[in-house]
Amino acid sequence: MHFGLLGKTLGHSYSPAIHALLGSAPYGLFEKSEAELPVFLKNGGFRGLNVTIPYKKAVVPYCAELSDTARALGSVNTIVRRADGTLYGDNTDYYGFMSLVRQSGIDPKGKKALVLGSGGASVTVCAVLGALGAEVVVISRSGADNYDNLARHADARILVNTTPVGMYPHNGAAAVNLQNCPDCEAVFDLIYNPARTALMLQAESLGIPCFGGLHMLVAQAKRSSEQFQNRAIGDSETLRIEGILRREMQNIVLIGMPGCGKSTVARRLGAALNRQVWDSDALVEEMAGMPIPEIFARYGEEEFRRLETQVLAALGKRSGIIIATGGGCVKRQENYAPLHQNGVIFWLQRDLAALPTDGRPLSQQNDLAALYAQRAPLYARFADHCIDNNGAPETTVNAIKEALE
Repeated sequence: MHFGLLGKTLGHSYSPAIHALLGSAPYGLFEKSEAELPVFLKNGGFRGLNVTIPYKKAVVPYCAELSDTARALGSVNTIVRRADGTLYGDNTDYYGFMSLVRQSGIDPKGKKALVLGSGGASVTVCAVLGALGAEVVVISRSGADNYDNLARHADARILVNTTPVGMYPHNGAAAVNLQNCPDCEAVFDLIYNPARTALMLQAESLGIPCFGGLHMLVAQAKRSSEQFQNRAIGDSETLRIEGILRREMQNIVLIGMPGCGKSTVARRLGAALNRQVWDSDALVEEMAGMPIPEIFARYGEEEFRRLETQVLAALGKRSGIIIATGGGCVKRQENYAPLHQNGVIFWLQRDLAALPTDGRPLSQQNDLAALYAQRAPLYARFADHCIDNNGAPETTVNAIKEALE
């Protein structure tokens, strides 16, 4: 294996896919214990390595030479084996976060920036923000500046999360409440799974520009790959690969009135895009052990909605799938964040006269026009795109594919 990622417990990583697109392949995953590090770094047979936690500092003594950035940070995330067999260490995370800030269009100069967390990623972020002229304050669990006295920095205008709070599979958590940062102008979160953390979702709701960690991940890999291959790679490749990953990772969520064709379109879309398809109503029935009309008859709508919210929370954590929702999922605002965190939401619209009511308790019990009037504003609040579904399913599928591009 020419290249790879070195860590202790790696699990799933996007690095092999990114480096394949960059041309630095074959690229593997090297899980090593502390005891295995010396022999591996000396005789591993690799040409280049990326290094992740907990070894970014541990590998430093094995490098015969460090870049100025790696030396200043005391941390290495890229290793290149030179012709004489010695190792050269660099820190491309610095380059990655610098690229993210520049891509965002946010100018930190002269602004107070709160950096959440005090680990290795925090050190890198602080160095970048300092170089860009920001007044940097690190917030940690202890020390003078901590989460309990955040109010003393209510004038902060930039916030960067370097902690794992809110990262998959612990979606939905946030290290801070942005209501305590009334002057905040931008939020950066180094997490890239989910695409929108709870912190970013709150920023969106408050109208604060927010930026996830996917661009940084690709940008730092691009810089590493340049060193692995000893050639320059255009910055346009970062944006191209980021776009590919974003499309592959995002869920496609279908909402709309009961009977508007969500399940049919989901199946056709799944076949066209080679993606798994999940129907939330079918999962609710599986969880309850009975069909939906029986759930309504025995326990009422509230119990159905409770089960539906559980199902949507689980589905929303996943990546790259198609989700067909129940017609009334928009009645609970708490369903929005799970669906939006990794997804793009499409509202399928069909003429009311064409909507079937068989097996649909609420459609049978209510006037469809009145039900639509009640739900239309809710669909609009959830939706990223509106798609007409009065024609052939293939037409709808093509419209969704065009919108995704």
